[in-house]
Amino acid sequence: MATNNSQHISQQFEQELQDIRSRVLAMGGLVEQQVGNALKSLKKADIELARTVMAEDNLVNDLEMKIDEECIQIIALRQPTASDLRLVTVILKAITDLERIGDEAYNIAQKTLNLTANEHSKKNYSELSKLGNHVRGLLRDALDAFARLDVDAALNVAREAQEADAEYESFMRSMLTYMMEDPRTISRVLDLMWSARALERITAHTHNLCEYVIYLVEGKDVRHLTVEKMEKLLERDDE
Repeated sequence: MATNNSQHISQQFEQELQDIRSRVLAMGGLVEQQVGNALKSLKKADIELARTVMAEDNLVNDLEMKIDEECIQIIALRQPTASDLRLVTVILKAITDLERIGDEAYNIAQKTLNLTANEHSKKNYSELSKLGNHVRGLLRDALDAFARLDVDAALNVAREAQEADAEYESFMRSMLTYMMEDPRTISRVLDLMWSARALERITAHTHNLCEYVIYLVEGKDVRHLTVEKMEKLLERDDE
């Protein structure tokens, strides 16, 4: 009887872990949608969509708090060890990054309202849209790597994040040049630059998600390491 009861408790615990992991992925899907809608609102000067993004930020915040509470309950009641403890720890970190990505989507939507209220020019939007599409793709791929616990995919996203950072730097340089050539555009360009800054922050949080995948699967803390050092660390383990 004791053995059956232990098995039941173990199965129940496994189900709890799977449920909370599914909720994180659902939160990730919502955040990715928020980023996409924020970028769409900026590109199309869609005020209503921008306001929807800002209003739905509360949904992301609520999910973070609920998942956080569930993780604390699991730690207190189940006292997980080894890989189970790593999973709960990673989830607590991941939901923080996802919530902050949601905040950045909110910021982009807010800039849409500023830009739409002040002028209708779409100059420089194509460059920002290109960066935005790249960053959203990275987020989607990172969430997919998290869902499949795919270390190789996580490393690929981390590599591509470097390219997105380079695009961001290039965009910021061009905006600075544009402002110097025509000071009348300063207010408008600053809003575009802040939107680009939000995308740069989303890239950083996305990179964090990749690090969590590696930690979860390999048990290696790769925070603060370059992608090259991550690869070398994992190569040594394979030998």
